[in-house]
Amino acid sequence: MTEPDIIQSIPKDSNYHLALFSADEIAALRGKVFTKTTRGKEAPFIKCIVRDKDILLKPEEIVRQLYAARLIEQYDYPKKRLAFEYSVNFGRERKSADIVILDKDRSNTAYIIVELKKPKLKDGKDQLHSYCNATGAPIGVWTNGEQISHYHRKDPNYFEDITDIPKARQSLKDILSERFTLKDLIVKDKIANERKSLKNIILEMEDEVLANAGVDVFEEVFKLIFTKLYDEYLSQEDKGVINYLLRQVTKTAVHEPVSPSYLGGQDFDAIKKAVSGIDDEGFRVMEFRNTGQTDTELKNKIQGLFDQAKGMWKGVFPESSTFELSDSHLAVCVSSLQDVKLFNSNLLVVDEAFEYLVNKSAKGEKGQYFTPRHVIDMCVQMLNPRRGETMIDTASGSCGFPVHTIFKLTGHLFTNAEISNEDKQHALKVFGIDFDEKTVRVARTLNLIAGDGETNVLHLNTLDFNRWSDKTENDTKWINTYGRGFKRLEKMRAEKNENKQFDFDILMANPPFAGDIKESRILHQYELGFKADGKKAQNKVGRDILFIERNLDFLKPGGRMAIVLPQGRFNNTTDKHIREFIAERARILAVVGLHGNTFKPHTGTKTSVLFVQKWDERLCPKKDDYPIFFAVSEKGGKGNSGDYVYIKNGNGQYKLDKNGHLIVDHDLHNHDGELEDGIAEAFIDWAKSENMSFWN
Repeated sequence: MTEPDIIQSIPKDSNYHLALFSADEIAALRGKVFTKTTRGKEAPFIKCIVRDKDILLKPEEIVRQLYAARLIEQYDYPKKRLAFEYSVNFGRERKSADIVILDKDRSNTAYIIVELKKPKLKDGKDQLHSYCNATGAPIGVWTNGEQISHYHRKDPNYFEDITDIPKARQSLKDILSERFTLKDLIVKDKIANERKSLKNIILEMEDEVLANAGVDVFEEVFKLIFTKLYDEYLSQEDKGVINYLLRQVTKTAVHEPVSPSYLGGQDFDAIKKAVSGIDDEGFRVMEFRNTGQTDTELKNKIQGLFDQAKGMWKGVFPESSTFELSDSHLAVCVSSLQDVKLFNSNLLVVDEAFEYLVNKSAKGEKGQYFTPRHVIDMCVQMLNPRRGETMIDTASGSCGFPVHTIFKLTGHLFTNAEISNEDKQHALKVFGIDFDEKTVRVARTLNLIAGDGETNVLHLNTLDFNRWSDKTENDTKWINTYGRGFKRLEKMRAEKNENKQFDFDILMANPPFAGDIKESRILHQYELGFKADGKKAQNKVGRDILFIERNLDFLKPGGRMAIVLPQGRFNNTTDKHIREFIAERARILAVVGLHGNTFKPHTGTKTSVLFVQKWDERLCPKKDDYPIFFAVSEKGGKGNSGDYVYIKNGNGQYKLDKNGHLIVDHDLHNHDGELEDGIAEAFIDWAKSENMSFWN
C-alpha cells in the first residue's frame, strides 16, 4: 500500500474526513508516516507532534495530528501550550479531552478545548458543553475533519458561534470585535470553509435555543435570513470593487456567469486567495454581527436592520413585524448565521433551509418539495429562455424556475450587485403562482432580490381560477401586497377579463402530486375533469393531471413547457387519454427520466420531466410523425437517504466551484464545465439538429 493510499484510506469507512485540510497539510502529514510491525502485521504510525512518541494512525488520530499542526503553524501556538488526552474531572469520574490549548498565564488551566471523539456535531457539541463547564474553558472547537465549529461559552447554558479561534497573540475580544466586511465574509464563509449547510446550521440553532424558545421557528429564522440578506445587499458597492479587482488578478469575478475558458482555470481557492489580498479599508462594515455588545444592544441593532429590509423589500412581512426571540436567544442565532454568505450562485444554500422550515411548519400536512437546483438548471438550459420572452411557474414553491430564468435572461446570478433597468424589465416578464402562503413569502423574497425590488410572485390557487376575483378584486390586504404583480399578469391574458387562457412563451413547473381534486365545481372547468368519453364528470382527478391542462392553457401557440410528472402518467394504460390530450395540443419534445433519489427524503416517487411545444403554424407546425428525445438520469445528485452527493478532488476533499459552493454529482448538465456534458447538452445538440425554433 502506498503512502497516499494510507492517508486517504484510513478515514474512508469512518465518520471522519479530511476535506477541511489543504493538499499541502495532508502531504506534510503523509511525509511523516512510517510502518511498524504490531501483532504480526504492518501498520501505519506517526511520531506525535505533541507527545513525541510513536502513535498508531487511526481516523481520529489523523484528524488530531492535522489540526494540531494547524494550531502550531497557522495559529502560532507553541507546543508547550498543547495537551492531548487532557484529564477532565466529573466528580469521581474522569474523561479525556482530545486537544486542549492551555491558558498562556496559567499553564494548568484549559483555554480552548477541541473535541474529536464524537464525529457527529450534536454529540461533539454536547461533549464540549460538559468539558467547558467542567474546566471553565471559554472556547470550544468541534471537528471531524469535514466540518468544524468554533464556540464561545457565553454562559453555562449557551454556546455562541465565533468566526474562528484566537491566534496565540490574540484574545477572544479581538475575535469578537474585529472589523468585518464583505471581503471577510467571502473569505471566511462558513459554508465554503466549514463544509456546512444552512439547514444544518438551523438544526444546530434549534438544538441550542429555538426548540424551547416558545416562538414560531419558521417566522423567526425567516426574519433572520431576510435581515442577513439585506445586510449583504447593502455592501453591493464593495462587491463591485471586489469584482473589478478580481478581474485584474484572476480574469473572473465572484458570481459572474462566465464560461470555464474565461475563468482561466481559477478555482475558488485561487479566488479566495486573491480576495484575501484586497485592501478593504474603505469597505462598509457588516452590521449583522454579534461584536461583543450587550444582548439588548444587539437586538436593537438587528431589529433596526430588519425594519430597513422591510422598507426595501415590501410585502413579505407586515410593517409592524418584530423579532419574538428573547435578547439572549437572538444573540445566539445571529452568531450562528453571521459568517454565512447567503448570496450564492444557485440558491441551493437558502433553498434547502427553507424547504426544511416549510415542511417543519406544515405539521403533518402535505409537504412542499422544492425542486433540486440541478433539475431546474437542466430545464432552463433545455428550453433556452431568451430576452423579451415571458415565463411562468404555476406551482412555484420557492420560485426556483422563475429565479433561474431571471438568471438566464439577465446574465446575473443570485448576487447583491445591482442590475440595470433594462434587466429589471426582463425580470418583470417572469411570474410565479402558488397556493401556499409560506412558500410564496419565501419565493417573493428571493424573487425581489433577483429582480432587484419587484416581483410577480402571486398567492393564488392556480387550478381554481374562477375564484381569483375573490382576492384580486375584494381582498384589500391581498391587493396591497400582490396588486402590481397581478396587473402585469392581466396583460398576459389571451382574452380581456378572463383568467383561463394566457399567452406565455415558456412555462416550467413541478406541480404537487399528492392528493386528488374532488370538488365538482373545479372539475367541471377542465376537459380532463371528465371521463375519457368527455360526457360525465369524474368524482376525483389527480392534482397533477389538472395542472397539465391548466399549464397548456397558459401557453401561447408555439410556447414551450417543462413539467415534472410521476412516471405513471407516461406508462399507465389508464392514463392513455391524458397522453392523447397532450399530443393533440403540443409536440412532445423530450421525456427525461429522473433518478429515484431526486426528491428524497420527502418522496421516492419515480418522476420524469416532460418537455413540449404547443403546435403553431410558424414555430411548431403540426405533424403526426416526429422524433422525440428520451433520456434517463443515472446520477441523481442524492444518495438513498436524500442527502446531496458532492464531487471530490484528487485529494479526497469536496471540490468547490468558483463561487465557493459544493458541486452536486449528477448527469443532468455540466455545471459550467465542472462536470461532464450531461442530458441538457445532449438535448441542445439534438434540438439544433432538428431545427427547433428556440434553438435556431
